[in-house]
Amino acid sequence: MGFFDALLGRSTPKRANLDDLFALPPAALTLQAATGFVPTGAGAVAFRQVEGSAFRTAEQESVALIGSDPATSVTQVNDGFGYTWQVITDANRDVSNLVTNLHAVNAALVAQGFDTMLLCSTVYFADPEGRRLALVYQYKRGTYYPFAQTGPQQRDNSLEIQVRGVLASELPFEADTSRWSALWDAPGLDR
Repeated sequence: MGFFDALLGRSTPKRANLDDLFALPPAALTLQAATGFVPTGAGAVAFRQVEGSAFRTAEQESVALIGSDPATSVTQVNDGFGYTWQVITDANRDVSNLVTNLHAVNAALVAQGFDTMLLCSTVYFADPEGRRLALVYQYKRGTYYPFAQTGPQQRDNSLEIQVRGVLASELPFEADTSRWSALWDAPGLDR
């Protein structure tokens, strides 16, 4: 950060550590033991799509890599807000494998220089009552937060706070809850 940036109150955004995703498998076990939420086997990477062959090549590389696993499928969804979601589903509900595949998508985009286009990665959970929960990793902040949608434009804030309490020692959580963005009807959340 330069002198003028400091003087004008600008800060350099924290660089995301893609390896933070590998903290999710043990955190998923803790979440299940404490709350009953189990992995659904689905997760997603959201990014702002860019025109050009380099970007298409990065997307194709990640899809080809993930597609080589017979237990895994990948679909691409545009959300209408300018973001593309690569939704990955692991038939075995193996969080370690799912996180490895999410990391592959991220790494392919970063390797081509598109790290600034990454929005978030999500891993989805459900409990026996049918409630859904996402653990969201924000690239630009390098932090996690929980998101629990209960209906159209409604979320369960108390559940989100409970999940943060359960996992705060295992994941770097976003301290500012105003940055816990709603991911209404996020692709893959219903799987």
